[in-house]
Amino acid sequence: MNKAAVIYWSSTGNTEAMAQAISDGAREAGVETELIEVGQISPEQAAEYEVLALGCPAMGDEELEESEFEPFFAELEKSLSGKKVVLFGSYDWGDGQWMRDWYERVRDDGAEILAEEGLVIHNTPDEEGIKKCRELGRKMA
Repeated sequence: MNKAAVIYWSSTGNTEAMAQAISDGAREAGVETELIEVGQISPEQAAEYEVLALGCPAMGDEELEESEFEPFFAELEKSLSGKKVVLFGSYDWGDGQWMRDWYERVRDDGAEILAEEGLVIHNTPDEEGIKKCRELGRKMA
């Protein structure tokens, strides 16, 4: 059985709702999953998981959140080669460029990305968005 972590940063609760649904989907697929806010885990601890779901909303000029998530992720990048990874996040405006940039970083780090380009949801996930999150979680199996 895969051991997975769903690690996220959320300001408004939108990305947190996505993280919960992804975690639920992974558990439904039989994956031992932990749901963790980024401030509650170190990059070294995160690197111990076989599968990682990483979630961060678009901030500022379509960037990862700079005070907690980006420093965490920058350190974690050193350990992503060969890891199974899914990416997700919410946004308010723009066209998802932050996710495309993030996807390229993870791909260049040598990770096995389990979903194309990551899952992006505009603002609060609706019923269809939650369904997509659960489906993404099932891909972690």
